[in-house]
Amino acid sequence: MSNLAKKIKQAPSQPGCYLFQNAAGSVIYIGKAKNIKKRVSSYFRQTNFDPKTQDLVKEIADVEFIVTDNEVEAFLLEAQLIKKYQPKYNLELKGGQRYAYIQITNEKFPRLITTRLVKKGDQVFGPFTSGQARQDIIRLADRLFKLRINKRMSKRDQAKGRIRLATSPWLEEVSEEEYGQRLEKVILLLKGQNNELIKKLTAEMKVYAEKKNYEQAKLRRDQIFALENVAERQKIELRKAYDQDVINYLVLPNKIIVQLFNINKGIISGRKEFILKNKISGDDQENFVDFLKQYYYTEDIPQEIILPQNLAERKVLEEYFSRLAGRKVIIAVPQKGDKLKLLALVSKNIEITLNAGDSSLLELQNQLSLPALPRLIEAFDISNLGPTDVVGSMVQFRDGKPDKNNYRRFKIKTFVGQSDFEAMKEIIYRRYYRITKEKSQLPDLIMVDGGKPQLSAAKSSLRALGMQAPVIALAKKEEEIYTLNRHYPLKLSKKSAGLKLLQRIRDEAHRFAINYQRLLRNRKDFV
Repeated sequence: MSNLAKKIKQAPSQPGCYLFQNAAGSVIYIGKAKNIKKRVSSYFRQTNFDPKTQDLVKEIADVEFIVTDNEVEAFLLEAQLIKKYQPKYNLELKGGQRYAYIQITNEKFPRLITTRLVKKGDQVFGPFTSGQARQDIIRLADRLFKLRINKRMSKRDQAKGRIRLATSPWLEEVSEEEYGQRLEKVILLLKGQNNELIKKLTAEMKVYAEKKNYEQAKLRRDQIFALENVAERQKIELRKAYDQDVINYLVLPNKIIVQLFNINKGIISGRKEFILKNKISGDDQENFVDFLKQYYYTEDIPQEIILPQNLAERKVLEEYFSRLAGRKVIIAVPQKGDKLKLLALVSKNIEITLNAGDSSLLELQNQLSLPALPRLIEAFDISNLGPTDVVGSMVQFRDGKPDKNNYRRFKIKTFVGQSDFEAMKEIIYRRYYRITKEKSQLPDLIMVDGGKPQLSAAKSSLRALGMQAPVIALAKKEEEIYTLNRHYPLKLSKKSAGLKLLQRIRDEAHRFAINYQRLLRNRKDFV
């Protein structure tokens, strides 16, 4: 018995962490478990792992165990160990796009600039996910409080310690002290503290009015009016006395996209995006839990974390977060109301960030009400030029791309004549009879070329096999989509990425069928 096998046999049946090492002694994976022995043994008993886990198992040469008092302690220890060793097979958090911030420059008369690289000591506000929103607030700050825009200052201004600003229609000369007072107000605006800013401006307006300086009093009044309008437009009806994070995620073929919105006292104050890759286990929920553990080990933890679904380890996570934060932390899984709307908002933002391939699959899932992302699509077509040589084709698209090794061709065998209905019925039955016998992977979506008759044929064959799978028919003339759960066909926009993908798949099935028929006809002619 090898040293590794002995260690696994003697592993403790208690909560804790296990550290897999390779032949060089490097830690390659760290996991936590309620029962260490049971969990570690499973790696060497199971055979249906994903490719990444198979690679891990091949590389394991040694293992270490660290026992803890309970599962929460195991959570804490696992996070510490992952941070220390950075194992190659553990979850890798990759930030999404780098969002822009508004920075106050470190100059005598500071300016507002846009930056994506934040260095230590920089005074920044954001991030701003929308370039338009970022420019709007810079323009608003300039319109209301008139800061310096030009990068260069004149030698005259530098020498005098005052600055001339274009406050159309005249030039205004401002002292460094007065400029600093304007900057304080801009900072309140950038922090979203509009109520405090309005109070400050109101007090100044009253002072100027008492001194009969009506020009400055009017300026403050106009600033207050503008801020009240902005506050009304930006108001979110979710006022809380505590902070929240709203987190949603989307599982895609080779990654999980996570977006996190920070809610500060009811106001959305920031957004972050992460791409989750390089994780052992195909369990998406486990991947998501690992993300939460690692993220909050180094980040501020709000009083409430809003998630899209209940987690098996929810109670343990709550205790883990509470221990890290030093106060009670609640995980909420809303079923209705404002919190559910926030989750929908985060989900919408994820959709916007997807690339074309991902977005077409997601659109099809949403538009066709599919239970899963249609990563595997199989499409069928019939081709005939008369009562003989009726053939069928099946093409397979995986993650939006053709998988030509899994294309199939069919000669119609069960009848003679022209009947697209019977032909479709036959090839669907033959295809999935074999699939069910071999227990191979079923498609996430089946598509047939045609309308209601072809859809009925497919449905009939699947029912005869006792098989349930989403089926649609795409009719060429109007590009209408017939489904089993709608009375009327669905018509997507001509610009729809989902429709374009279906058309591409349908056309490929048609091409493949035509080529097969030509091949058979040429063979006859040659004979």
